[in-house]
Amino acid sequence: MLPALLLSIALSAAPAKAPLIPFEKFTLPNGLRVVVSEDHKTPVVAVMLWYHVGATNEVPGKSGFAHLFEHMMFQGSKHRTGNETAFFGILQGAGATGVNGSTNFDRTNYFEVLPANRLELGLWLESERMGFLLDAMDQQKLDVQRDVVRNERRQTTENRPYGRAEVRMFELLFPKPNPYFGSVIGSHEDLQAASLEDVKAFFRTYYAPSNAVLTIVGDVTPAQVKPLVEKYFGSILGGPAVPKPTLRVEPLTSPKRETMTDNVQLSKVSLGVILPSAYSTGDFYATQLLCDILARGKSSRLYRELVYNQKVAQEVACDIEAARLASIGTVDVTVAPGVTPEKAEAALDVQLKAVMDAPPTAAELDRAKRNRVATVLRNLERVGGRGGKADVLELGEFWKGDPGFLDAMVAGWNAITPAEVQAVARKYFGPDQRVVITINPAPKTAAASSK
Repeated sequence: MLPALLLSIALSAAPAKAPLIPFEKFTLPNGLRVVVSEDHKTPVVAVMLWYHVGATNEVPGKSGFAHLFEHMMFQGSKHRTGNETAFFGILQGAGATGVNGSTNFDRTNYFEVLPANRLELGLWLESERMGFLLDAMDQQKLDVQRDVVRNERRQTTENRPYGRAEVRMFELLFPKPNPYFGSVIGSHEDLQAASLEDVKAFFRTYYAPSNAVLTIVGDVTPAQVKPLVEKYFGSILGGPAVPKPTLRVEPLTSPKRETMTDNVQLSKVSLGVILPSAYSTGDFYATQLLCDILARGKSSRLYRELVYNQKVAQEVACDIEAARLASIGTVDVTVAPGVTPEKAEAALDVQLKAVMDAPPTAAELDRAKRNRVATVLRNLERVGGRGGKADVLELGEFWKGDPGFLDAMVAGWNAITPAEVQAVARKYFGPDQRVVITINPAPKTAAASSK
């Protein structure tokens, strides 16, 4: 259960007045930023390392490199032999949980939760692959992981229902040479063409202490952590200055529409728009709340009208992917059986126009704020994992250079008015700013129909 004080904040949606997560921050001479937060409720510690590299940092013809390294980093290094199975085995044998990594357009992260007395093991493993991965990288490992990643693309994108449409949405929103074109996982052609030297050069540029943030949260103290971090990371060279993406994201000025087929049972209407960069302005916070008002939970507008009342949709969703150059908003309507996509899209248009014509009610907006804050606070009960304390501290450091940014984030939501939600609906979700993709079931073959 939530502590009483935090629960009262969540229920009232009142702006936080003091840091919700105490922390200390220091920087090693090689540029590695370190954030430490004490949490002595349970004898565990989360170790999380964010590298400031993602698909945005890739150049044309070399897509998928950041995600490829999410896999390569679990292979052996100079002082640790074996593949990812051995890596996971070492940590799991020590009682670790939640061991993994992830990649998006702007960052790659690696994380694990360990018994507090095994912190040193986690730091050694992370420093080993930061400082000594190239010593053990060879063509065979690259070939194996390249095939793994290409197979992952087939499973998660090409053969997953509606997966190809998700990639196509980014291609239409962000035409080449925009770095958001396509998908984080990269193309088969680029992955197949990647040479061992290409991959090593990418690592030398981006996987250095000066381009990373290490966050440690749990049953430890800064006095205990600092000498261990210096021991394992202090001798690693800082790395070169990292080139920053310079391309601008151009807003849409006319609508784009496509229709495609997929191996699915129900049609889907997917609407995409370009939004402000993450946590940059009040508009970003207002679009998050708009998204929740539209499609978060069964009391949301789209669920209530399209699913429950009109029965034109089987499912509705609204999602915002926060990103550095521009964020991406999508509204998805899975069409109910026997209903045409045109009818479902028309019903969606009515609801979008309604929030453009009149601001949401105070009750709707307050509920959206409470849900946002309550979700954050529930996640803070964990030291690690998605949305846990280490993740929140890393997010603040990444976006704003301030691990305590959570307070400002909560304040950002709570400052939004109904009129501001209406304004962002008009500004970013208008008919001329949209990409609309309709995905229909592929025609059944005679052989399939006879089964």
